[in-house]
Amino acid sequence: MSTRVREAGAPPEAHAVADASDRGARLVAVVIALAWHLVIGLPAVLAAGPGMAAPAVVAVGWLVTALVGVATGVRLLRGGLPPARRLAAALLVVDAAVFVAVGERFLFSTANWVWGGLAWFLLLVLWQRPVRWLLVVLAAHATIALVAVVLYGATSPADLSRYAMYVYGTSTLPVAVFAGAAALTALARDRAGTAAARSAMAAEQEAAERAQRARQARLALVSGTAEEVLVALADGDADPADPAVRRRAVLAAARLRRLIAESDDVPDPLLHELRAAADLAERNGLPIELVAVGTPPELPVDVRRGLTDPLTAALAGARGRARLTVVAGPDEVVVSLVTPDHDGADDPVPPPGGAGPVQWRDERDGEIRWTQTRWRRT
Repeated sequence: MSTRVREAGAPPEAHAVADASDRGARLVAVVIALAWHLVIGLPAVLAAGPGMAAPAVVAVGWLVTALVGVATGVRLLRGGLPPARRLAAALLVVDAAVFVAVGERFLFSTANWVWGGLAWFLLLVLWQRPVRWLLVVLAAHATIALVAVVLYGATSPADLSRYAMYVYGTSTLPVAVFAGAAALTALARDRAGTAAARSAMAAEQEAAERAQRARQARLALVSGTAEEVLVALADGDADPADPAVRRRAVLAAARLRRLIAESDDVPDPLLHELRAAADLAERNGLPIELVAVGTPPELPVDVRRGLTDPLTAALAGARGRARLTVVAGPDEVVVSLVTPDHDGADDPVPPPGGAGPVQWRDERDGEIRWTQTRWRRT
């Protein structure tokens, strides 16, 4: 299973960028460790051969370290992390064994490959752990080397200087790579997080502006729907007892209710808006039956308006009873309203123009009135 370092609250984009940066650093560290082990360590061990105190121990230590490096490298490149404590302890055991096995003659030679090569493998097994872990393990490595130097009697100023140079020269670069990779990963995460936060803020601002424009558009529609009736009533040009005026008021209220329902966050907006219109008709004393067959697809607001506006207008003038039917499929939605016909002028029904892909029909034969809207995916 992949194991990654995660910061609480950081966005996924920041993690992706940080992981990409970390993968590059892992690859570099694995290549350096294995290349050093093969190109520098192995030829020196083979060249020293029987001249070492225990060449077999040195060879086995080299092989064990190579296996640890390959297994750790594979795991790192797959996104995981190795068991740091166990592998670091195993490498320190190999470190001590090789110092003993090379003998005094090869103490400061490249045949003693743990001087320069082991630090890179310690870096691999401690990847993404705190830097202090690596410093502690390298200090243990330096202590093992110092004990070997003292036991071999290489305590002259020149030998101690060589020891200090070996420890410094073989430890500083791995520490720099280790700390630099961690710093670059953190920096990449921070920068990506900042960029993602800015993008999110811009997206939220754009969404808020779109919502504001939609609210303003709905407000304009509501104002246009109710203004004519209210002005006529206020000026005394309309009689509230006139059935035509009352139908216009009912139509304005139905449209207002439907426009309010447009902003509701519901699973099925079309049926929700039709229920709002039907509910208002019921409150005005019209028995209405709503039948829905199938599930409407996701429709834009203008299409839903084209499907519902003519039926809302027809409901405003309906008498007796009404039956509202919605038949929906993935590519087509048909909404029908059947009411008893009645004498008098036709109630105002929105024209089909401007409804886009919505078709509209309104028929009456003296007994029933049938209004239908149809949307079909093109």
